[in-house]
Amino acid sequence: MPMDIMSEGSVSLYLHIPFCQSKCSYCDFNSYAGLESLIAPYVSALIAEMGLWQQPSQHMSVATVFVGGGTPSLLPLSEVERIVTALRQRFRLAADAEVSCEANPGTIDRPYLQGLRSLGVNRLSLGVQSFHDDELATLGRIHTAAEAREAYHTARQAGFDNVNLDLIYGLPCQTMTAWQHTVREAIALQPDHLSLYALSLDEGTPLADAVAQGRLPPPDADLAADMYLWAEDALAAAGYQHYEISNWTLPGRQCRHNLAYWLNEPYLGLGAGAHSCLGGFRFANVKDPRRYIPLVEESAKSDGRLAEGLAPFLAGLGHIASAEQMTPARAMAETVVLGLRLVEGLPLEGFRRRFGQELMSVYGPQGEELEGLGLLERVDGCLRLTPRGRLLGNEAFLRFLPD
Repeated sequence: MPMDIMSEGSVSLYLHIPFCQSKCSYCDFNSYAGLESLIAPYVSALIAEMGLWQQPSQHMSVATVFVGGGTPSLLPLSEVERIVTALRQRFRLAADAEVSCEANPGTIDRPYLQGLRSLGVNRLSLGVQSFHDDELATLGRIHTAAEAREAYHTARQAGFDNVNLDLIYGLPCQTMTAWQHTVREAIALQPDHLSLYALSLDEGTPLADAVAQGRLPPPDADLAADMYLWAEDALAAAGYQHYEISNWTLPGRQCRHNLAYWLNEPYLGLGAGAHSCLGGFRFANVKDPRRYIPLVEESAKSDGRLAEGLAPFLAGLGHIASAEQMTPARAMAETVVLGLRLVEGLPLEGFRRRFGQELMSVYGPQGEELEGLGLLERVDGCLRLTPRGRLLGNEAFLRFLPD
């Protein structure tokens, strides 16, 4: 099994940083406020987890790195340097590797961003979300619209030539006019990449509770769809290519790390709650950093070696919360669902080469039903969502998942 892992070629590496200054009202991610005292031991545990995947004779090849959270920009530069140094020691990082880091506009300044850039971070993702202070307050963000603009300009001054901005639409009380202003502001800054996400009201979040209790109106799904369609046209007119349901890019600036997810390629996730898809297995770490740290320390003492096989290796690691061997049916279904997120769609020939079967021979009834509903189409050898299908993507995806 370890040789199978190594022969898969380069993997994408995700590093999870779960710390935040405060928890945003809509956030259901694995993140925690008030645990800053754990940053140094957490980084030590993250480095120890890297060491578990280090092979004596052959380091795993890494094509992309994504440091996400939480708020990775809460890490002192000295801790980022520890992570980068360990990463280069324990993995074989490609010379042209894309190294992304998420940052909150309220936590960065020019010296910090210059430090990130000097350490090899070459792609920055700024969680802007909105250019309206009232909307930012509703979302519980710690920055203002002015600070978001300043953070973007500071990133450019610090040497980042690949910057993404995250935006959210479909907020309670958000108007079309307000959304158009946010998108126009973003376009005016000319970022290399834009991610536009519809608000998700996840159970247990303060924002979901406010809506459930009537303190805020529920988001208007029809208005959110109109916002998405308007943004599609505005971004196309500004020269941005729509390449995934929620993502737009200037030519050549697609997020290579996220493309690995959508193409269902192997990735390794390290850190509290991180997920992996590697060697025919999906597995996930324990979520709570207060448990993750001591459990990784124990895992590092284990006698298990990757050379003995991935299944027994994972079984011997106490910080692994779950592990599942992928069936061919599950692998095919996930490849279709993830690939359909791409605007160009899923190459039918690529599916056949990967699984030895024609896609429509496996999913003929589902494909024909969705084509009849106007949600799917076959174009240039690819199966893809139609523009209407992108609005109703979940309706299409559910058809392909195993019972």
